[in-house]
Amino acid sequence: MPSFEPFQLQTARMTLRFVDSGDADALFRLFSDPVALRYWSSAPWLHAAQAADNIEQTLKGYQDGSALRLAMVLPDGELIGTVTLYAFDRRNHRCEIGYMLAQPHWGKRYMQEALAALIAHGFGPLELHRIEADIHPDNIASGRILEGLHFQREGLLRERWFVGGEISDSLIYGLLRSDWIAATGITPEH
Repeated sequence: MPSFEPFQLQTARMTLRFVDSGDADALFRLFSDPVALRYWSSAPWLHAAQAADNIEQTLKGYQDGSALRLAMVLPDGELIGTVTLYAFDRRNHRCEIGYMLAQPHWGKRYMQEALAALIAHGFGPLELHRIEADIHPDNIASGRILEGLHFQREGLLRERWFVGGEISDSLIYGLLRSDWIAATGITPEH
């Protein structure tokens, strides 16, 4: 798979950029918050070393083309979240999308803004045909975000995740390039 070369996406209120080693503290704060990770597919981080390991995996994802994670950064330099395209199936032009936002920034529509930019990049330069999302059924806010971005709820996978001794289902959402163009009127450029 081709590697991802560094680039940035600019939105009205933030920059989406590649993650780097200087982001370890901010990522640890983000992924160690048990409230923010309530519906995540893994437990909150307990050790700062987990952030360094995660950054190492992120950098490997850029190199081997397996994952594209971008840091959401405000004009003052604060990293407030991440958005990710991963699990690429290049033959079928599809991947999955994931995202995390720091609690103090919930309800301000930052995630919708960041995901819209990432989706446009996916359907444009990355030439994707389909983007999929997998969320916990109780994560109402995440479902609203996806539906607001024109994803369609496509199904339920029963007892898919074990996290912290609890088993949970997954709601599966999908977005087609043609639906994105029809809903937004934006024809992605390659």
